[in-house]
Amino acid sequence: MSAITGLIHFNEEPVALAHGTGLMEALRKYPADDVQVWYQERIFLGCHGQWITPESIGERNPYYDSERQLAITADAIIDNRNELFDLLQVEHGLRRTMPDNVLILLAYDKWGEESPKYLIGDFAYMIWDERKRRLFGARDFSGSRTLYFHQAGNRFAFSTTIEPLFSLPYVTKELNEQWLAEYLAISSVVEAVDASITPYQYIEQVPPSHSISIASGQLRYTRYCTLTAGERLKLKSNDEYVEAFQDVFRSAVQSRLRTYRGVGAQLSGGLDSGSVVSFAASSLSKEDRRLHTFSYIPPKDFKDYTPRHLMPDERPFIQLTVQHVGGINAHYLELEGKNSYSEIDDFLEMTELPFKYFENSFWIKGIFEKAQEEGIGVLLSGARGNLSISWGSAYEHYALLLKKMKWVRLIQELHHYSNNIGGPRLRRLPEVAKIAFPLIDRIFPSKYKPYVFPRLINENFAKKTNVFSKLKDYGIDHTGWYSTSDLYELRRRHFEEEFHWNTTNTLMTKLSLRYSLWQRDPTNDLRVIRFCLSVPEEQYVQNGLDRALIRRSTKKLLPDKVRLNLHYRGVQGADWVHRMTPYWNEFKNELKSLSKDDRVLAYIDGEVLNAALGKVEAGAIPENATDADYKILMRSLIFYRYLKKFA
Repeated sequence: MSAITGLIHFNEEPVALAHGTGLMEALRKYPADDVQVWYQERIFLGCHGQWITPESIGERNPYYDSERQLAITADAIIDNRNELFDLLQVEHGLRRTMPDNVLILLAYDKWGEESPKYLIGDFAYMIWDERKRRLFGARDFSGSRTLYFHQAGNRFAFSTTIEPLFSLPYVTKELNEQWLAEYLAISSVVEAVDASITPYQYIEQVPPSHSISIASGQLRYTRYCTLTAGERLKLKSNDEYVEAFQDVFRSAVQSRLRTYRGVGAQLSGGLDSGSVVSFAASSLSKEDRRLHTFSYIPPKDFKDYTPRHLMPDERPFIQLTVQHVGGINAHYLELEGKNSYSEIDDFLEMTELPFKYFENSFWIKGIFEKAQEEGIGVLLSGARGNLSISWGSAYEHYALLLKKMKWVRLIQELHHYSNNIGGPRLRRLPEVAKIAFPLIDRIFPSKYKPYVFPRLINENFAKKTNVFSKLKDYGIDHTGWYSTSDLYELRRRHFEEEFHWNTTNTLMTKLSLRYSLWQRDPTNDLRVIRFCLSVPEEQYVQNGLDRALIRRSTKKLLPDKVRLNLHYRGVQGADWVHRMTPYWNEFKNELKSLSKDDRVLAYIDGEVLNAALGKVEAGAIPENATDADYKILMRSLIFYRYLKKFA
């Protein structure tokens, strides 16, 4: 709920108060309900506080416990408070008003460096253990809050954002070429596979799922959480799986409604956000509170060029959800004048990093702006839902049945699937066989070549940094992403490899600080993910339905047209080129300048850039929103602006 910062010297050198003040001064650009510091001769802790939960109002943060000789500064909302109160035997009279930072401190006092394992929520914090002369901190399992630091000998400084660390006279701003190489070589929106590095040589970050311990100037990381499938949940019936899911998901949603301000939710026309909204609105109605929903829609002059099964404008499904669920104040945001191009500098300023998600940048920010206007403290989302609550690909599951030679079950499923989708039941068997046995595709290759994103990184820079050798260690090949198309394998990697979480959660931290509200995702709750990983695969695909568990679990909670939709899929950001049309000449001219800039060409492949440049000469073509060359040009421009502005 805050931006935190601090300094510590592990030798006899006192901390200069002016250095601590400089760290706090750099955070003043963010709104704050309170600003507090805690200072001793060799340690300085600070907090630029934003109150979100009822318990945070008037809290002491940083907080010093003189009895335990522990001090903490925390940016945290803890969701399993009742469980922790019981484990820690906290007096009942203290529970209702105890701030989360004090709860974290008590957990550390009991479990020491094991304590992050017991915490569920979104958090980043640092604790000074006076008796052990140790600084200890942690970042939640998915890195929902950021935590950057600088270490040089016996000096250690940390901050929620990068900029304050450069206020220290001994921290120099020098680019980290390894981070830049990974950023350019990876074709997905992921920034880097090394989750501990940043674009700056002397600024690191605590990776998701890790704790950090510093004593006598020696730094040690510990990974405290690794998500794997583990033991399968065995229940007696489909209904029991539905009941079990509803219990864990309801708990995840309810724990994220804890704010003294309004509650909002991002709402599309799909299952994930719709499920979050239905559970949240039901809980809020018991307190006579209404849920605000925020939905992005294309501008009125946008002409839909997408295939029939895609929906850039999801209002028909959104409105069905709003009407069915009830208790909702719905906001539809057209965001006139907003676009990917004109928002670049502001996003670079806010995120402190180059970024690749430009298609969605302007509307994500627009939702936060509107939510702030409406007095929202917590903005719910269902961003992780595809890999948790709504997991279940029909074709992948049928391929699994084929490999296991479960012929009867496979034929039954294909029959149900054909009844739902249409067409002969065995028509899809060849495609299922190719997924089950990739060798078939190599022997009898399809006439359609797989999509490969152009390689943006300069070949000499790639060799200099040996970046593709490093990516290979993570299973990423020369295309800049995984060579496998196995969805089960990709899902496993997503939860086991912590770097996947950094990009989106870095953005959400920075947005929350600017607009003083938190995005919270029940589909990303640790309890929900562990539950979903334990559920047998046959619960996710049943009777010809993919994503079957969430479809069954939202019966009567969502309208059937949304819940059972198999024909249409929402596609946000399809209008990004259309929105840039008034800026196209400006965009084109800047790209021409970029293509002649030797500094940026040391990082970016000039031939790839120039080949793509030819396409912009024809003017803005909205249908090219998914074109790889258009994306290459936007990514290059964002990188170019970043080098000019921050490097």
